[in-house]
Amino acid sequence: MSAQPAAKPRPKPAAGAKPDVGVKPAPQDDGGRVMALDLPEGELSEATRAYFAKCREKIGFVPNVLRAYAHDDAKLSAFAALYNDLMLGPSGLSKLEREMIAVVVSSQNRCYYCLTAHGAAVRGLSGDPALGELMAMNHRAAELGPRHRAMLDFAVRLSEAPWTVEEAHRQALRDAGFQERDLWDIAAVASFFNMSNRMASAVDMRPNPEYHAQAR
Repeated sequence: MSAQPAAKPRPKPAAGAKPDVGVKPAPQDDGGRVMALDLPEGELSEATRAYFAKCREKIGFVPNVLRAYAHDDAKLSAFAALYNDLMLGPSGLSKLEREMIAVVVSSQNRCYYCLTAHGAAVRGLSGDPALGELMAMNHRAAELGPRHRAMLDFAVRLSEAPWTVEEAHRQALRDAGFQERDLWDIAAVASFFNMSNRMASAVDMRPNPEYHAQAR
């Protein structure tokens, strides 16, 4: 049996420096990967190409969730239409409130893509990076008024145990000042992100790297 080469000794740390211990994790670089499925981009409609161009103009990139759906223009158009209606259309909920719901639901589902992308949106819309972190980690630790506490608690219940939702939970939203249409919108946004979280996790969708540094 041939002798094994002797292991090289660890370099001695400079005087006064702490010793180098442990192993540093590899950089979390997805290499531009959008998702785990190998689905090439399909033929996009003129409207979709214009939508992508508008994304590049406004935020500098096309969100990977749209690129993931781009293998099928009809599915992408349906997804984008519903998203834009729920998150950007007229509502008694502000854009920030809808993004807060998105992040709190995504926190329950541990959705890497949506926590990253919509956490950045909460930070940007609120101007408060701490709020974005609290929505992602534990909204109950945030300083929230009755309106937002009721809204987010309902979204969590609908995500974790939808069969337990009763009239008392809807009434709690009314008591916090929400109107009937607002109840619909809270439920619709929470429901959409439960679906979107599951799709993102199923295909290992990866957030655009730009989101990580936004509004910090």
